[in-house]
Amino acid sequence: MVLPSAGSDALSDGERLAIAAELNLSETAFPGLPGAGGRARLRWFTPTTEVSLCGHATLATAHVLLAEGFAEPPLTFDSLSGPLSVDRTEEGLLRLDFPSDPPSERATPDGLMEALGLPGGTPFFSGERCALVPVEDEAALVAVAPAMEALGRVRLPPGVMGVSVTAPGAEPGVDFVSRFFGPWVGVPEDPVTGMAHTVLGPWWAARLGRDELEARQRSRRGGALRVQVRGDRTELLGRAVTVARGVLLLPGE
Repeated sequence: MVLPSAGSDALSDGERLAIAAELNLSETAFPGLPGAGGRARLRWFTPTTEVSLCGHATLATAHVLLAEGFAEPPLTFDSLSGPLSVDRTEEGLLRLDFPSDPPSERATPDGLMEALGLPGGTPFFSGERCALVPVEDEAALVAVAPAMEALGRVRLPPGVMGVSVTAPGAEPGVDFVSRFFGPWVGVPEDPVTGMAHTVLGPWWAARLGRDELEARQRSRRGGALRVQVRGDRTELLGRAVTVARGVLLLPGE
């Protein structure tokens, strides 16, 4: 997360993209300083492009703004996906309120299953921001080994940032697991993807008949999410910790 000094929120889009490329994280968040009522601008950049929604960079941003005393909960971020609110629960978790993105079954893009190494008849679903590919079980999910160069050449529906492969959870108490691949936006595999759970949450809630779900992302680093589907909104609950602080100097400073 790159937080501006007071009165210096004047980075150009090119500078934001260059910073994100230099940091080389899945997404880098660029918030403005909160104003009255804890309201702030928020944008996210991968190493190659700006994206319209990002969950974990929003979680991290809210954590820093609250922990460093820039605002009190709740926060509201103005973003490309509309207003996003973040509040703190009685358990000390941060609750992110995002727009739901329920997927529908669509024609499979040419070459997608081949690039993922999955059978040709595997179903394909897509929301507005993320596509979804279900597999039989967690073992099949963990075994997915995409041909990343070929995957990045597949033409996804307009606006879709990547593909989330998902399966029922094998661990007791875990409802579903997933992995997210996004070479289209410069993220070969994301460690944990909050945005994808605005698609995964409604899809699994409809199949399991429950609106409160426990999820795990089975990337190499991995992550845990609590997902609550509330009609046209999806709430993601989690924690963040501060692990480093620093000062970023631009040329000429």
